[in-house]
Amino acid sequence: MSLTAGQGRFEGAVALVTGGGSGIGAAVAAQLVGEGASRVYVADIAAENVRRRHGDDPTMISRVDVSDPEAVDAVMAEILAAEGRLDVVVHAAGVDDPESKKIITDAAAAGTPIDLTANLTDAQWRRVMSVNLDGTFHVVRSAVRAMKPKGGAIVVIGSSSAFDTLIGYPHYAASKAAVHAFCQAVAKEVVAFGIRLNLVAPGPTETGMAARTPEELKVQWVNNTPVPYATSDEIADNVLFLASEQARNVVGAVLLSNRGRFTV
Repeated sequence: MSLTAGQGRFEGAVALVTGGGSGIGAAVAAQLVGEGASRVYVADIAAENVRRRHGDDPTMISRVDVSDPEAVDAVMAEILAAEGRLDVVVHAAGVDDPESKKIITDAAAAGTPIDLTANLTDAQWRRVMSVNLDGTFHVVRSAVRAMKPKGGAIVVIGSSSAFDTLIGYPHYAASKAAVHAFCQAVAKEVVAFGIRLNLVAPGPTETGMAARTPEELKVQWVNNTPVPYATSDEIADNVLFLASEQARNVVGAVLLSNRGRFTV
């Protein structure tokens, strides 16, 4: 009989969760602990968030900016030195752009066209790309190096916005679409080393990022029914499935988790 959620699917595992101080990453870390992981390393640029969220769990906390490849490699080296292996990596670190969200909201309220791309700064573009895309490259590359001797599972948090793009949010959508393509290409390569790489593409989810989304942008409908936001735990359920042996035949998948807002 196969194991289900809550039955110790990760008994004795060593895991790393980036962006684990809040939202989806924090929910993933907590669920890994609850399902028997012997050690969960939690990396977040806001280390204090991690300490407040995880307390005395069997976690090791590091302040890591995923846009810094040396910092990412350092935490991987720390894990291997302490544990001798790394079984699961969940990359949940990412950023949005609150300035762009305000422009979208103001235009909607005024009934005027959204005019963002012409005014998008290089700094705004680079911030989103350096964390979302470059950060994914740094984490996945380092995880592959760590896992090649023994195999493992990597799950990356993408976004449904890569498919259902939001007007006025081109840099975020582009970063996540690139993350999907990068990870699917890597997945085909690293399966030869016993490494499974998959993605979860959440729709709107109740996280700190969502809290910065103006209310006017939140309500969407499917078949005349309002679609509620997912909880972080619901997305974490999907992540743990892909990281577990229950998904041993799943490689390079992008799992849509958006309550049917759209399909591809």
